[in-house]
Amino acid sequence: MTQTSLICGSIAIDTILQFPGRFDSLLLADQLHKVNVSFLAPTMRTEFGGCAPNIAYNLQLLGGHPRIVGVMGQDNAAYMERFRKLGLSTDNILIKPEAYNAQCFVTADEDNNQINAFHPGAMSYAHENEVAKAGPAAIAIISPDGHLGMKKHAADLAKLQIPFIFDPGQQLPMFNGDELIEFIDKATYVTTNDYEIELLMDRTGLTVPEIASRLTALIITRGENGSEIHTGGQRIEIPAVPVAEAVDPTGCGDAYRAGLLFGITNGWTWENTGRLASLLGAIKIASKGAQNHKPTAAEIADRFEAAFGYRY
Repeated sequence: MTQTSLICGSIAIDTILQFPGRFDSLLLADQLHKVNVSFLAPTMRTEFGGCAPNIAYNLQLLGGHPRIVGVMGQDNAAYMERFRKLGLSTDNILIKPEAYNAQCFVTADEDNNQINAFHPGAMSYAHENEVAKAGPAAIAIISPDGHLGMKKHAADLAKLQIPFIFDPGQQLPMFNGDELIEFIDKATYVTTNDYEIELLMDRTGLTVPEIASRLTALIITRGENGSEIHTGGQRIEIPAVPVAEAVDPTGCGDAYRAGLLFGITNGWTWENTGRLASLLGAIKIASKGAQNHKPTAAEIADRFEAAFGYRY
């Protein structure tokens, strides 16, 4: 059976601007009802991002076989060229010439507070990209994407009997309780961070054990406190891998999810799968941007042995 992993999700460009002061030096608490402020940002960088490419990038580093299912706009040329250089298939990326790529504009101050603006752009057409056209796969993941696209991909994957991870991320608030329960019941796995699981429970009225009982596994990440995997009535604790310096958390969750996909498709135990996922998050956090770390598969295996005392 194919080991292909279908990666459904946003494809985005991140523009990060740095304001060398504090936002509160220009934002007046008693004048927030009529804000007209410009933050001078002498430095700017542009990063390739989006959940689908971030996950695919990390999965390919491990030696996995990702296939991105996403949508891009008229300004797709630079990213498409990057995919080609990386050897990532673009066959299932839909181009919408009337739209722009999804883009996130981030302005950060010296305390790392952020003011963000997100333009969904071509991501809003995700429902037009038929997941069935991507061919057979061992597993899929539905990461944050257009509202209609996430719902359609879940329904289509269920019909195709392709097991999938539901990873709602920052799009979770778009769905009501009934919609989220429908996602859970179609999915094989669900993964959230510690904030998202609280919101998921609040929206659905289900507890963690109740959510887990409907799935093969529920995975919850808790940052520097590690992660936990609820499966078969058990709770498996996964330790965080210590890092010398946490440079940039952007994309760490996506790196973690690539580790989940690799472990699942290779039939690993949940302990090993979670530990690899945790390691990938630690490797990513040591570099700026979501796709600038470049360890080889052999180097990742060495790091795993150094962290956990045995090779996978």
